[in-house]
Amino acid sequence: YGPGLKGPSYHEIRVTYLKKEVTLTYEYLEKFRTEWKRTGCTIMSNGWTDRKRRSICNFLVNSLMGTVFLSSVDISAISKTADKVLEMLDQVVEKVGEENVVQVITDNASNYKLAGEKLMERRKHLFWTPYAAHCIDLMLEDLETKV
Repeated sequence: YGPGLKGPSYHEIRVTYLKKEVTLTYEYLEKFRTEWKRTGCTIMSNGWTDRKRRSICNFLVNSLMGTVFLSSVDISAISKTADKVLEMLDQVVEKVGEENVVQVITDNASNYKLAGEKLMERRKHLFWTPYAAHCIDLMLEDLETKV
């Protein structure tokens, strides 16, 4: 730092430093994967739509070590049928390792609910659970319409 410091070149940032950071990230993630194998984990899914009506579905994995972001999928161009949601969830379970997954948590929309039930039929030892915040939100909306 200080006067005369020559910053890294575009190539160094784009290639050298980026490769180092990717390697460090994979090494960090490997510690989590070890914990997933030891104690099991939960896959959490959360979808959202932006102002331009583009839909993204994020996948996170939670274990005793904490929560890590796993991936994001642009689902704008696919129909969000239960079968497509099931395919997406199933791929994430494969990526994490079926033997490591205890439960999958998604929202409570009918397509996710059906996909969760089908996932439990396909993967006998894991559970699908709707996330509580969504359930509470639906209950409050229901109360609001009845008041």
